[in-house]
Amino acid sequence: MATLNFAGTQENVVTREEFPLSKAQEVLKDEVVAIIGYGVQGPGQALNQRDNGINVIVGQRKNSPSWEKALKDGFVEGKSLFEIEEALQRGTIICYLLSDAAQIALWPTVKKHLTKGKALYFSHGFGITYNDQTGIVPPNDVDVFLVAPKGSGTSLRRMFLEGRGLNSSYAIFQDATGHAFERVVALGIAIGSGYLFETNFKKEVYSDLTGERGTLMGAIQGIFAAQFEVLRKRGHSPSEAFNETVEELTQSLMPLVAENGMDWMYANCSTTAQRGALDWWKKFRDATLPVFNELYDNVASGNESLRSIQSNSQVDYREKLQEELKELRESELWQAGKTVRSLRPENQKTSKKASPITEAIN
Repeated sequence: MATLNFAGTQENVVTREEFPLSKAQEVLKDEVVAIIGYGVQGPGQALNQRDNGINVIVGQRKNSPSWEKALKDGFVEGKSLFEIEEALQRGTIICYLLSDAAQIALWPTVKKHLTKGKALYFSHGFGITYNDQTGIVPPNDVDVFLVAPKGSGTSLRRMFLEGRGLNSSYAIFQDATGHAFERVVALGIAIGSGYLFETNFKKEVYSDLTGERGTLMGAIQGIFAAQFEVLRKRGHSPSEAFNETVEELTQSLMPLVAENGMDWMYANCSTTAQRGALDWWKKFRDATLPVFNELYDNVASGNESLRSIQSNSQVDYREKLQEELKELRESELWQAGKTVRSLRPENQKTSKKASPITEAIN
């Protein structure tokens, strides 16, 4: 483990140089890693581990869409693909990758298969941190830890196939065997992490819920919608409004920020853009800071987790979700986005002439 200094704060990190794949394979050579859930994180983590030579099996409800997906991905029924309870019995490390609501429902079944010396692995601190709401309290003779990739399972898999790694956090909640650190880091390397930084379950879920509702999804959609609306109401076309709000950010500027940082991006744009960005960013910070504080307080109090559990446990949750997503999808902003994406050169068929964006959204 290395100790790095980030802006005056020391952090413990593990890199692939100091903990190479060969070491991870040695640590996990006698383990059976059971992936329970093959939805968001499950496929990427399972496939990356399999490709890295780890003995990984998938536990999923038979004949479900996720079961069929696992079959298509090359997992074999009776050899590496099992019904959930059999996978729980076979696994020595249980990767609990179901949704938070599904984890609550399945927990009694999982718990009875957590025999002494096994490990319970999460990619989210939700179930453990809010155990007064979830009821997820592991027995004290098993290791409990997490590896949380900082991105979707799709991104984890895509970056793995490109020879890159997606950074992940890791945390140990319970070290019953004395080998929790080696096990969790080995798994972090095996799933394709770029580097691993230390956290704890509470900090992971607090930052994760804040991030999802904030800059990663909620806040950025709100900012997109606000700017797009202002431009449209001031007479700008849908194409112009979308390109200046979303397309230029995602296709041009954010890749530069990812590569070199915001200061480098500022230094390499026009002087007019520099001046405006430097003048206005603190105004946006000051305007949104109270909202982010309110958001974090709601996460820390358990209000956000409770709302999530109550909402996602309703029998008509999927129907309500589709209605909300439909409203988003059919908004002028994202209808414009659909057309703009179709006009990118890589999506064009030379035999067809692109339709004007206004025709597509009117």
